[in-house]
This record gives sequence, C-alpha cells and structure tokens, in this order.
Amino acid sequence: MSNQSRFTRSKQLSAFLMCSALVVAACGGDDDDTPAAEPTAEETAEVTAESTAEPTEEVSEEPTAEPTAEPTAEPTAEPTDEVSAEPTAEPTEEAPETDQIVSTFDANGDGTVTIGVAAAGPRDDNGYYQSLVDFAETFSEENGFASPIVSDNIGAEEAAQAMSDLAQQGVDIMFVGASEIAEPLPDLTETFPDIFWYCNCGAGFAELPGLAQATDWGAAIHYTAGVAMGQTMVEQGSTQSVFLGCCDLNFEREAYNATLAGMHTVDENLTMEYVATGDFPFDFDNSANATAALTNAQANGATVAYPYLGGALDPVGQLATEQGLAVFAAGPADICERDDGIDWTGSIVFDGGAYAERALRLIIAGELGEGTTYQFPTEQGLNGAELCDPSPEAEAAVADAFALLGSFDEDLMAQLGAISGEAYSGG
Repeated sequence: MSNQSRFTRSKQLSAFLMCSALVVAACGGDDDDTPAAEPTAEETAEVTAESTAEPTEEVSEEPTAEPTAEPTAEPTAEPTDEVSAEPTAEPTEEAPETDQIVSTFDANGDGTVTIGVAAAGPRDDNGYYQSLVDFAETFSEENGFASPIVSDNIGAEEAAQAMSDLAQQGVDIMFVGASEIAEPLPDLTETFPDIFWYCNCGAGFAELPGLAQATDWGAAIHYTAGVAMGQTMVEQGSTQSVFLGCCDLNFEREAYNATLAGMHTVDENLTMEYVATGDFPFDFDNSANATAALTNAQANGATVAYPYLGGALDPVGQLATEQGLAVFAAGPADICERDDGIDWTGSIVFDGGAYAERALRLIIAGELGEGTTYQFPTEQGLNGAELCDPSPEAEAAVADAFALLGSFDEDLMAQLGAISGEAYSGG
C-alpha cells in the first residue's frame, strides 16, 4: 500500500551513523519483499522508508507505504549494492508554469501532458492510492491537461500487461503507485523510453536508468506514530492497542516494531497486537476480516486501533467510531479536515499525492531524474504522526519525537536502523 504532504530536506549525519545505516541497509530483503531504502553518500543525514509502502510508506511507498510507507511500500526487487544518488537542492515552493511542465514531460510532441496512474489498490480507497489519483487529477485540471488515465487494483501478476496497456494510450508520465507492482519496470522503461516513469516506491526499488523514484523511511515515520498513539493511550488510561495489517510483510514488520518502539518511550507498559487481515499477500482491502479483527481486539481490551490498510481503512474507521475506539489512519495527509463521519484521532502520514507533487517539482527543477532516487526526510508537516485534536502534552510529545529524529540522535538512529535491518533481512 503503501501508505499516505510535505517536504524539505535535512543534512549532516555523523560518519558513524552513515556507516551503521549502510550496514543495516545491506542486510537485504526477503525473496518476496522490497529492500529497505538506503541513505545516500551525498546526503548522509537521510535515512527515510511502506511504502509504500509505503509502506514503499513506496515498505512504500508505500502502504509506499500504501501501508509502505505507502500502507507505502513493497516487494519484488532485489536490493542494490550502490547507494542511491540524491538531489541536493530544495524543491521550489512555487508551482511550475504549464509550459515548463510541457517542455519537461511531453513525450509525443502533442503540446500537452497526459498522466497515467498505475495503482496496486483501489483508486477510491480514501487512503494512499486515492491521494495519488486525486493529485494527478487536480494537477491535470489546473494545467488544462486531459484527465489522467488510471488503472487500479493491479495485481503483481498482471502489472506488466496493465502498465503496457496504459503506456500505449498516449501517456507522457507514468505514476507507479507502489513497488509491489514494480517488477516489470526494467522491461517497460526500455520498451517505452519516451515516457517519464516515476515510482512512489516506499521502501525502495532497484535503481533503473529509465526510472525516477522517491522513498521514505518507514521506521522513522512509525516511531512518531508510536509516540502519538502512546500519548493517546496514556490519556485514556489504557495500555492496549491493535495494529491491523495484511500479511506480515517486511514493511509491515518495520512499521509495527517502530510504532512499538515509539510507544515505549511514552510508557514501557504499553502494548500493541499485530493482526493480519489479508487472505493473500498485499490484500490490504479485506474489510470483512479487518472489522472482525477490530471487534476481537476491542473485546480483548484494545482502545486504540491503527488500520495499516487500503480499501479496508474507512470501514475500520467507521466501526472504531461506533465502538468508541481511538483510530489512526495510514497515509492520508488531509484526515483531520475530512467530514466523513469518522472520528479520526489522527493520521500517520505518507501521502502518495503529496510525495508526487514534490517529486514533480524536483524533476522540473532538474534535481530528480531518471536513474536517481529521492529520499523524503521524516519531518513534521511532511509525513509521520499528525494528531487531529491533541492535548498540549500530546502535541509537545510528538513535536519532541520529530525533533529527536531531526537531530539524528545516535541511539535512536541505531535503534531504528536495527528495526529496519531485521525487517528486511527476514530476521
């Protein structure tokens, strides 16, 4: 899924941290899972995640990631030994002019730009995938372009055909929503070299000459999630919570363990149970299983729910509201502004649309090109925990968590690096 608005870059991690982060990243991934995003030599301060992923929050972007992270993020690629090349400039805050966009992306010379969106989940999930589709639609409308062409609910086994079909419809830019469907990209980027291929790849995908991608660090993002959820439980007078995932994928393990680590900075007695709700790998949309799991978790004492899900996100949120549970979304940046009948406590942000917006500005500015990777920092207002109506104490605790990450505290970096290394090495 990956799952999940923001953005600026941070710098200057010590040589020790750079070395330790590279060692952790080199641990690799499962045969079925995506490698963790690696810090770059040029920007050693960045160690960012499904989703996905997310999950590429794309462990993904994804859910990358998509519950990446993003849920942001995701599987299938073999890890690379080389550190990703990262841009060094800040993205401009001004929206690019339409003629800049056309001159950068018009692949077929027709004077306009058509975006294709390839999404592993439903385009109307109100989460990671919808945020990407919504951005593509808004971006196209604002610049007078045709509506984007969207193919959603793409399974890994059909990804090659689905994206080939999209590419043959006059597409100039292809947004690939998660690395779980990225396996055919080596062939597709060669077959359709005129198209600009961009992947919200959550935890990361092997670099390709014809692919620009963005990643984030699921462990850091979910550390802030744990602090926010921990503060919520303390204020409730509770100690139990539930993490509703898919099927124990690597980026889910990273997100879960980092969330628990953040919780324990608030109170060592806080607990979070992981419950798999998918009937097959990458089934983040199983509403029946997810709502049943939430009911069971509440019966066992859980008072906070984190549905690290895609299409099942809203059904769980609705049931949690009915049952009086605190509930956090996975991915969307606009959750606190929504009027959807769900009493959201907050969101763990890894927003696919916001990531794509920043990536396009970097591409147009010449700071992100095909064959390179941009790693989003973990930064308040960009990604990570956002509480909708926080107490002063909770607001301060979350801000402190981001500040600690921003200072590149050695102990915290080592702890989160170990969490990522264990998740992606299959340990």
